[in-house]
Amino acid sequence: MTADFSIQPVGDAALLVAFADRLDPAVNARVVWLADELRQTRPPGVRDIVPAYHSLAVYFDPLRTDGDRLARLLEVSAVASRDARITASSVRQVPVCYGASYGPDLEEMVTATGLTSAEIVARHAAPTYRVFMIGFSPGFAYMGPVDPAIAVPRRATPRVRVPAGSVGIAGQQTGIYPSETPGGWMLVGRTPVQPFQPTRPEPFLFKAGDAVRFVPIDADDYRRLTTSGRER
Repeated sequence: MTADFSIQPVGDAALLVAFADRLDPAVNARVVWLADELRQTRPPGVRDIVPAYHSLAVYFDPLRTDGDRLARLLEVSAVASRDARITASSVRQVPVCYGASYGPDLEEMVTATGLTSAEIVARHAAPTYRVFMIGFSPGFAYMGPVDPAIAVPRRATPRVRVPAGSVGIAGQQTGIYPSETPGGWMLVGRTPVQPFQPTRPEPFLFKAGDAVRFVPIDADDYRRLTTSGRER
């Protein structure tokens, strides 16, 4: 059977397993499956496992394991990953207050897409998104794919400060800013959910392979949830 992946060294202490280069839940399911397999089997010398959209970086201690032997192990597992399932065990509901000061780019998206603000909100809230990877900042979950009709590009000039909880769109991706950081995604709303909270027993709310739905709420609900702390 022809290999549908590649394994390449990244320096002398890491290997990169790369599948098809596209935003595809089926491809990402193989990445997540392979990451879970390695975490369970714990090959000697493996120091870190970092899943991305369509690739997996495996960092290892070259004094404790042989890179060629590890590559052969990864090859066997990558073949087995063809049976990976896309469906997540459950769907996490995330409340979002759209528009106004919570989503300052929504009106700009109206101009860019030709849709009404209500149509944009409906299209953003309709899908069940897959968490493809975590990156950029602690707890930032890259989700998708976004409805093509609202898959607008990043802002030409990024903001210096994006409030924590802001929900943005960048092309086929959507996500939640876990903390106040610079950012260039188009902001459509804000959630009281905290994707990253270091004081929680499990600091990260999302992980690669999770399923997420955004649920529209009004400003009163947003303030109530924020004040009550039930979404923290």
